[in-house]
Amino acid sequence: MVSNNEFAKVLVAFDGSKDSENAVRLAGSISSKFGSDVILVHVFSSPTIGFTGGSGIPVPDYTELEEAKRESAKGVLARGVQLANEQGIRAKGELIEAPSVVQALVELAAAEKADLIIAGTRGMTGFRKLILGSVSSGLVNHSPCAVLIAR
Repeated sequence: MVSNNEFAKVLVAFDGSKDSENAVRLAGSISSKFGSDVILVHVFSSPTIGFTGGSGIPVPDYTELEEAKRESAKGVLARGVQLANEQGIRAKGELIEAPSVVQALVELAAAEKADLIIAGTRGMTGFRKLILGSVSSGLVNHSPCAVLIAR
């Protein structure tokens, strides 16, 4: 938790969106002021394809599809770490495969004893602009530490 108004460890959720890029930029500002350690995190899930084995048809091998998803996720994380480096942040990159982005981020924040999670919100137009995205809303409700939502 936050002590003496310092953010010693900051976790940044990065999904490649413009709002998550803004989260990285905010982490740069905070890191330069407080000397924070920054962990840049990308959470992805394997593709879920409905298939029942009860039909007698062999279950297909989705190894290539899963590997493609993992490689794509590595690329997203690499772009985030590169952006962090451009902001002067020496960020540690963390790639997590999990069915729930919120749960993965909350559990990592607790395990790392993070003082702050920074995440983007969805950049929607019209009335929906007033509503937080599901991940940012979930973090606000379940995080063990302070949460800063970037737009």
